[in-house]
Amino acid sequence: MPSHLSADRPAAQPPPRGSVDALISQTRRLRGEVNAVRRDAPFDGTDPQGRWQRALCDLAVHQLDDLDEHLAQLRDGPPPVPAEPAAAPAVSPAPRRGSLLSRVGSAEWNLLTDEASWSGELYDILGRDPAAPPLTLDELPSLMLDEDRPMLTAMVTDCLIDAKPIDGEFRIVRPDGGVRTVHMMGEPVLDTDGSTAAMWAVLRDVSELRRSQRTVSESRESLQLHRHHAQSERRLAVQLQEAVLPPWRGSLRFPQRGPEALDLAARHLPSSNSALIGGDWYDAMELPDGATLLSVGDLTGQGVTVASGMAMLLGALRGMAVAGTRPGQLMSWLNQLLDASVQPSLGSAVCCRYRPETRTLTWAQAGHPAPLLFRNGTGRMLAAPDGVLLGATSGAVYGQAEETLEDGDLLLLHTDGLVPGHYGAGAVQRLLDLAPRFRGARTAQDCVRTVVEEFGESEREDDACVLIARIGS
Repeated sequence: MPSHLSADRPAAQPPPRGSVDALISQTRRLRGEVNAVRRDAPFDGTDPQGRWQRALCDLAVHQLDDLDEHLAQLRDGPPPVPAEPAAAPAVSPAPRRGSLLSRVGSAEWNLLTDEASWSGELYDILGRDPAAPPLTLDELPSLMLDEDRPMLTAMVTDCLIDAKPIDGEFRIVRPDGGVRTVHMMGEPVLDTDGSTAAMWAVLRDVSELRRSQRTVSESRESLQLHRHHAQSERRLAVQLQEAVLPPWRGSLRFPQRGPEALDLAARHLPSSNSALIGGDWYDAMELPDGATLLSVGDLTGQGVTVASGMAMLLGALRGMAVAGTRPGQLMSWLNQLLDASVQPSLGSAVCCRYRPETRTLTWAQAGHPAPLLFRNGTGRMLAAPDGVLLGATSGAVYGQAEETLEDGDLLLLHTDGLVPGHYGAGAVQRLLDLAPRFRGARTAQDCVRTVVEEFGESEREDDACVLIARIGS
């Protein structure tokens, strides 16, 4: 199964039900055929070959039942994570990789003569010297882990006294210290008077199968844990993002009065993949000297780390702007802040300072798309001053530009990814093509709606922000 599932990607889906359902049907049909062979095979309890054949059929049915269950789990997907199992002992490599029969051995214990007979495969499974005598029933528990001995004792007692068949698993310790899991199936051999004369058994090394099952279980638990962590991280990132972005919705005016006030509106457009929370932001605030701060930016990455970094960057930007720092110097200090951060990252931003009494827009950028200015039904991109990405190089110097705005002008700030499938000049041209529609809009909020109608419903790989400021009474 996927490991991350990462967590920060969409979870892997079960394979098509039709193909798995077909495998399940084949498995169940095969089980019925094996059952028919088992039922029709002659068995009088004394023929070793007959007992061997019957035991192999029993083992085959047992494994087909397991396969049926595993295929059903594959079809239905991971079930809820169960309680954490106890740690299993270390398992040594298989004594020999080969056919099914190389991992299946047989044994018979004669209760009348106290003799035991083992096949060569059983010696191989248990890791014992073929020249050594086979262990008696009383000696057999000495091979096992302490916690498994009572189970074997109970199974053997029920077989010898109550003639119950044996069907169970236990773990044995080989002479080399390796632990193997053995599946044992057997039956009593009755004498003519109905008493138990012997006990035979078939033992199969199922260590690889059980190890695979543990791997599946551990992978399932890891997947469920990863999903839980991813969901928790996404909730935290969303909450942090919502706490940092401006709380206002709809239009906003800065300053509140005056013919040169900015009519403001903005929107954050999330990624089509709801699991990815990026570092895009927009901001607008009135400064103590009557100017208005406008900014948009993007911090690379997704998740809680980038959301917290965005919060740090935006908080620093606001603080420095309130203190009267001009946009160019502000970008330099933001770059220094990112460069000295414990978790270095890259960011882009544009910062504008608008003075209503002179209609002057002073702005700087750091590797970010320049603002778009719309006037009289046409639009253009402002000529950008020098500025590299935030965090890209120490001691970077950022240029600053000024633009005089007019009544009715519209300023559009945005982050990359606003126009899905288009970047750079292509995205800018798509936005400039909206100029005639902007001219007919009455408010900045109407303009934002136009952008959302045009680009908001499209599939987008990353989140994006748009902020529109319109000059007018």
